[in-house]
Amino acid sequence: MNVTRLNQAPEYVAPNHFDMQCLRLQGREAGPAEQLWMGMSILQPGGHTSLEGSPMEKHYMVLQGELTLVSELNGIETREVLRTWDSCRFAPGEQRQIVNHTTHEARILLAMPFAPPIA
Repeated sequence: MNVTRLNQAPEYVAPNHFDMQCLRLQGREAGPAEQLWMGMSILQPGGHTSLEGSPMEKHYMVLQGELTLVSELNGIETREVLRTWDSCRFAPGEQRQIVNHTTHEARILLAMPFAPPIA
């Protein structure tokens, strides 16, 4: 068993993440993991990511607050507002953006594999 206390979770810097604090909860520098890692991002009002794709599948769950998630796949843009306990999956290669349009802090859980799927 590997336990990570939130107040001891290692902070990491994610490129193109703005006004956000990113914490590693499991995997990588937070401890052993074989298939995936898990993190939590704390988005300040106006906090966001850029609209980018990733070769990895990503799963998100809003833990607190309200976030707008934007996706673009095959030239089609989709926007969804997620609130506490709502979740979302982004496919490998799907561009995604997360934005906190509110005046309150928001928290989101992220789970993703270490490597893209083998073709």
